[in-house]
Amino acid sequence: MVSITINEQTLEVEAGSTVLQAAERLGIDIPTFCYLKRLPALASCRMCLVEIEGLRRLQPSCATVVTEGMVVRTNTPLIDETRSSMLDMLLANHPLDCPICDKGGECELQDMVMAYGPRESQFRDAKRVFHSEDIRLSPVIIMNVNRCIQCQRCVRMCEEVVGAVALGTIEKGMDTAVTGFEGSLASCDQCGNCVEVCPVGALMSFPYRYKARPWDLAETDTVCPHCGTGCQLTVGTRKGEFMRVRSKAEHGVNRETLCVRGRFGLDFVTSPDRIERPMVRRDGTLVPVSWEEAGDYLRRRLLAIEAKPAGGLASPRLPNEMLYQFQKMMRTVFRTNNIDCSSRWSTPFDTLGPLVAGSYTRAPLEEVIGNDCVLVVGGNVTDENPVTEYLLRDGARRRHTGLLMLSARPSRLDADARAVLRALPGGEAASLAAVVAGLAAAARQAVPGDILAKIGTTTTGPGAADRLATALLEGRSVTVLVSVDLLRSPQARATLQQLNNLLQVLRLLGKGCAMQFLFDRANQLGAWDMGVVPLALPGLRAVDDEAAHATFERAWGAGIPSGPGADFDAMLELCDRGQMGALYIVGSDPLLSCPDRGFVQRALRTAGLLIVQDAFLTDTAGLADVVLPAASYGEESGTFTNNEGRIQKVCKFREPAFEARGNLAIFDFVTALRNQALRPSVQHEIFDEIARLIPAYDGLVRDGLGADGAFTKAALAPPVGEFFGPPSVPIATDRLMLVTGNCLFHNGYLSEHSEILNTVANDPYVEMGAWDAAQLGLSDCDQVVVRSAQGELTAQLKVNKQFPRGLVFVPENYRALRLNSLMRRKEYPCPVDIRKAHAAFEIATVAGAGAGPENLT
Repeated sequence: MVSITINEQTLEVEAGSTVLQAAERLGIDIPTFCYLKRLPALASCRMCLVEIEGLRRLQPSCATVVTEGMVVRTNTPLIDETRSSMLDMLLANHPLDCPICDKGGECELQDMVMAYGPRESQFRDAKRVFHSEDIRLSPVIIMNVNRCIQCQRCVRMCEEVVGAVALGTIEKGMDTAVTGFEGSLASCDQCGNCVEVCPVGALMSFPYRYKARPWDLAETDTVCPHCGTGCQLTVGTRKGEFMRVRSKAEHGVNRETLCVRGRFGLDFVTSPDRIERPMVRRDGTLVPVSWEEAGDYLRRRLLAIEAKPAGGLASPRLPNEMLYQFQKMMRTVFRTNNIDCSSRWSTPFDTLGPLVAGSYTRAPLEEVIGNDCVLVVGGNVTDENPVTEYLLRDGARRRHTGLLMLSARPSRLDADARAVLRALPGGEAASLAAVVAGLAAAARQAVPGDILAKIGTTTTGPGAADRLATALLEGRSVTVLVSVDLLRSPQARATLQQLNNLLQVLRLLGKGCAMQFLFDRANQLGAWDMGVVPLALPGLRAVDDEAAHATFERAWGAGIPSGPGADFDAMLELCDRGQMGALYIVGSDPLLSCPDRGFVQRALRTAGLLIVQDAFLTDTAGLADVVLPAASYGEESGTFTNNEGRIQKVCKFREPAFEARGNLAIFDFVTALRNQALRPSVQHEIFDEIARLIPAYDGLVRDGLGADGAFTKAALAPPVGEFFGPPSVPIATDRLMLVTGNCLFHNGYLSEHSEILNTVANDPYVEMGAWDAAQLGLSDCDQVVVRSAQGELTAQLKVNKQFPRGLVFVPENYRALRLNSLMRRKEYPCPVDIRKAHAAFEIATVAGAGAGPENLT
């Protein structure tokens, strides 16, 4: 520790701290323009100058490291005069157009001038003008370069945090200007973080422009509904209408950053696609009815199919309270454990449940990625969890964390990684097994012989896994971040088993271990915790756990089925065989997300009674017998549990649209039709019950969550002690293999209701490597046909030089593509052929062999 005196106040700070950081601890305000906590000090604005005893010149406090016994003054006449002069120079060329500037009322330059500025300027020359009109850099960002004060926050944020390098400077001296490449931001992430950190009105949000003033807005702090990172955001509304989203530097895992979906993708709540009234099917057509008529219809239909088993599917975007109440309703009212929270894969919860219960690290992401090594397994963090990518990049660049990547698909983080292992599509389990074998072989003395024999000696190729194993051995602590996309594959169970092997071997080697999932849905961990799975009760306790069974039956005052339930894929099979009664779907669209669209459509049509509760008229709702309009995000309160295990408040900021009702109210409505009642049924009382009955949430109080939420507790279950043998290595094929996932600009299908994101996002695309494209005679931006044994689609080709051979990626987020029409159930990745769209009968393969259409089924 180092002792420092500032304005006659003495304190001790950690060595390496700056004068500015020390002053902040004392509550002493030092003005800054170019400084941001998460960026390296630039010291260019000179607003933070201070006097230091023993030094002749004023020093920038943001870049001056404290020394023992340092004496600092921050408010002398010389400092006041210097700050005033700096502001006078900024104002010399600054257009004084505050009455029409969108930044008016929250402009840092305005605030600085009021606090420290001159009362009269010494400059009389004409102001410098770059452009007479504002420049539209992108669909969401507009710039007035005349207002720029050259703090460089935007450029540094874009390059050092986001990693996009879309902004830069041109010219020198007084002619320096910030701009995008060739005056546009066509290649950037469109995240708007440059707008957030701009201290003046140089960079502005085009969708929000001229809509409101800050003092007109009612602001609500809440949590992003898109991915599982759990970014805090502030929603501004005016007279109940959604206006904008901003972030706060002092709150949340994200601090001042958001991705494009979080900042610009919340306008889906105002979409014209909302369901206005309940609907029932009459003569094969959905017709709008009153809630009372819908209730009468539903009561009769439920009574007619009471003898058949029911099933339920709930979206992992719903708050914890709604998910908990849904599974309670399905178990106590519909008398079934056929409950699931994902329609995109069949989760092997017999393997996943013990892994999550015993090894999931519920701790701040910033803390767990501060370990010596961070291994990211599967998926693409850039597209799925962009703000998590920002933190990983910061760890690799500034904290020198050893970033390791193991996946089939490349990501932008590969450039900052110490080692990258490119797995065969669907071969992540085999690649993990090779890493585990490499670790065990390098440390034979620490790993018992029987475990070595069980692990085996799987390899993926010369040196591929060895680099990862070596890096893991060198670190004292390791964090494993697992993409939930791995659950898509039929090899999911084997992949989870190898993750368990990896964690256990690392523990045997004396490494500190942490593990978290990278969920692409806002409340996936909460859905598991709440028991919206067929094999587990709330708290991840097995459905055949007699003690847990008794606990919930006493608390709920009702019996619970004892046998394991069916996951959603098995429910569809029951439907297809005519053995399913009521199928209750809340906030999910399996007709778009489940593999094999034809089978799903047939199964849903065969269900005894299809009930869909949603805010939007989805493809699945179009097949329903009863459609119940539900409140959307922002129209009811609750909590989410993010990837870290942090529970956060989701706050209401508008009233439900049209005749929509809150999800809890609809559950009560349906339950009453069965002459039963769910108690409690009020949101805060349900939260209290969750905190009382689920050990990980024990002791939590909703009013005590605060702006940053609170952490749930790690489960008491011991880590899985069993070691698993290596899986079969996937056989390389000359067929192209199709994988899918989220794209940067969309997350699932909810975001497609965002008008702003639809203007930002490119058209649907097919992504593949340069070598494969050359072999097929294809070029970037060609229209291509992707054909599988199930069907075909047409989209624009995007050639990515980083893609490995044989890999094709099509984002799952575009409804018009109906991507699931190409896929078979339990087959992933999907073998496909690709040809130019206009070459109707010329189908080529990567191997160069032609294949006629008669060879495709």
